[in-house]
Formats: sequence, C-alpha cells, structure tokens
Amino acid sequence: MLKDAWTLAIEALSWIELKNLNERLALNKTVKQLNITDPNAKGLAHRLVYETMRRKNYLDSLINQVLKPRSINNYELGVRAFLRLYVYETRIKHSGDVHGEAVEIAHMGRSILGWQTLQPIEKTLGALLSLKTEKVFEKWDDEEKVALQTCHPAWFVKYCFKLLGRDEALKFLRSSQIIPPTYIRLNTFRASEEKIIETLQKEDVSVEKVPELNHTYKIIKTKKPLTTTPSFKEGLFLVQDKASCLAVETAVSKPNIAVFDVCAAPGTKTAHLAMLMQNVGTIHSFDYSRLRTRFLKWNVNRMGAQNVLPIIADARKPLPFNERADLVILDPPCTGTGVFARMPSAKWRLTPQSILKMARIQWQMLRNCAEKVKESGWLVYSTYSITLEENEILIERLLRLYPEFRLAEIKPKIGSLGLRGLTKGQRLYPHTHECNGCFIAKLQREA
Repeated sequence: MLKDAWTLAIEALSWIELKNLNERLALNKTVKQLNITDPNAKGLAHRLVYETMRRKNYLDSLINQVLKPRSINNYELGVRAFLRLYVYETRIKHSGDVHGEAVEIAHMGRSILGWQTLQPIEKTLGALLSLKTEKVFEKWDDEEKVALQTCHPAWFVKYCFKLLGRDEALKFLRSSQIIPPTYIRLNTFRASEEKIIETLQKEDVSVEKVPELNHTYKIIKTKKPLTTTPSFKEGLFLVQDKASCLAVETAVSKPNIAVFDVCAAPGTKTAHLAMLMQNVGTIHSFDYSRLRTRFLKWNVNRMGAQNVLPIIADARKPLPFNERADLVILDPPCTGTGVFARMPSAKWRLTPQSILKMARIQWQMLRNCAEKVKESGWLVYSTYSITLEENEILIERLLRLYPEFRLAEIKPKIGSLGLRGLTKGQRLYPHTHECNGCFIAKLQREA
C-alpha cells in the first residue's frame, strides 16, 4: 500500500508541475494511468499531494539550502517530487524514529524511480535531516519570511498586507494551512429537513445547523466520504460551501421568476435556486463547456430540479437570448485566492498579471449580465477571490457605467463589509467565517 501511495503521489506531483493541473485532476489522471484501486493507497496519496503542494515554497527553500549552488529545478520532475515528499514526511509530519523513517523512504524511492535516478541526491537526503531550519529565514526580509512561514508567494503576502493590514493578513494567510469545514445544503425536494437529518444520523454523519441560513449544515463528523453515502446518491443533500449558500439565498426572494444562472456548472447553485423557487418559474443555466454542462444536467436531475434549461454559451459574449431576467446570478471564473486551503497548487500558478487578466474576463461577463436584467430586477455577483480587482473595483466600474443600478443590502449579514466604501457588499474569509474566502454583491436595476 505504501509504495502504491508514494508512486501515485510522485506521479501526480509531476503532472501538476508539467501540465499546471490542480491536485484533483492530477490524482484522477494518475489513478487511471497506474490502475491503482486500493482506497487506502489513494487516500494516503491524496494527503501527501495536498500537504506537499500546500508547503511547496518552504520545502523548496529547505532543499535548496542543501543543494546549493544547484537547486531543485536542476533535477527531473520525479526527483523533485520525491525530494519534496521526503522533506515533508521527515521534517514536517514525522513522528518517532526520523532516521529509520528516512531510510525506509529512501529505499522506497529507489524502488519507484530506480537507484540510478536517485544516486545524484543520495547525500542530499542525509544532509536534509540535519539541516537547521532557521537558516532558511536568515537572509530574507519581513514579507519574504512571512511568505515562507505561511507558505505563499512573496508578492501575494505583500498584496494581503496592503489589502487587510499586517495583523489581519497574517491570520488570513495562516488559515490556508487549515482546510475550512465542509458544508452541505439539504434538498427538500427529496424529503423534509427533519427526515434528512434522521437519515444522516443513521449513516453516522453528524451535522450542525448554520443558524443564519436555511437548509445549510456544517459537517461535524463523518466516517466515510460524503459522496459515497446512500443519502448523497439519493439526492438528499449536496456538498455546498456556506459562502455559496449565502450567495443563492440572498438572490432569491420568491418563486415564479425568470433566472439566468451564468457560469452555472457544475450546477450547485442552479439546484439551490430551483429548490428556493419550488420548481416554479424558469432557470436558464449558461456555461461554456459541454463536458461541464453534462455534469450540470446530471446534478440538477439528481436533485429533482425540473425548471432548469441548460444552455452552452460563452458569457464573455452577449448571451444568446433576447429576453431579460428578473434575476441574473454570475459566479465567474476567478483566481481562487479565497480557496487556497482547498486547492493549494493554485497559489503557485498565480501571478499579479493573472489577477488583471481574470478581471478583464469577469468585466466582459459582468457587462453582458447587466444587459440582461429587467427593470426592477436583480444582479448578484460572487467570486471565490479576495482581490479588489476581481470584486469591488469591478462593481464600482459597473455602477459608473450603468447608473440605473444601485447596490443593495445582502441579507442575512454573515460576512464582513465590502471594501472601498462598498459596505453593502459582503466578504467572507476562512479565518473569520469558517468557509471559503468569497465576495458577494447584490445590485438592483431601477424601474
């Protein structure tokens, strides 16, 4: 089992670096590629990959201290992946006999990659065990030290200091080492809330109600993955973050309305909208991807949503409909700066230019969505990002270009106030609100 897990982890980490895949895609690809079916091996590989990617810059700094004047980038992908895993296991996670564990890992590495491949770094493995970690921080300034201590790019640390202030930024940055709680949204199309809770208890799933939101519960304990439970397969609930539930709940106040759900796949928000609308009215769900749209159809059918019309369309272009909607809800692609805890590889792909590029795409989508809102209708915009460029700055720009729109209050009030004076918007942060980092704005078009 151990060798299979490490083989999966080394290969998945190599795919992440080679093709810029995220952890989930890389692991899925590797499992199919190597045809490893042992759930224990897959579970261990999952932990190894995520925890290693979470600390990539810190691990590389330790390794480079020993390798200099060479660096980890002078070696092939498999060796890089093995070195990172080795340092994570022996210097961060280790318990008990570190030297014995190191010898076992080195032996396993030779059996996976071949002794000739690992021979150039054999001495490095011993040196890494005796390295004093404080040496890593000796030459760096404050922002670079924080970048290593919290495992983020230095430019992003600087950005967060400017955005949130040093103390609050440190809390936010440290929170990415801890995965936020998992939330589910109960599906009252399939059963009453009380009946679903009773069923979950029989399946050894313990939950706690989120008091401010309807149908939303935090997972306290589960003995197996939620998606393998009978209640999930029966459509009794959907895994949905608290921030996502808030965005939908603030959007819908009544049934029998016309809704455009833009960038809708995989259908989590769409199914939620349908439930709040009691399957009355219409939801046109737009997404650019045929594959993602197929998954959206599967999801909404499983959840019993019957008023959904999936449409393949690129929201960067005008939506292919003459009609306007009572509600347009836009959850565009974003940099994901609010979900680094769940997808750590994203922070190593991101650059300041990525934020600006993404903001340009979001602006095209936001304008096209604004054009489709009826008089007295609503536009709800949300991202899983904490940057100003993807959030408040775009809303400010929209309000200047479309003076018929006004910013509206979001209820319930769960998050922090929006920045740059847009206090009717809400921001949610992992370290404060125990969920994904998120921004939500609600706007109404005047009659």
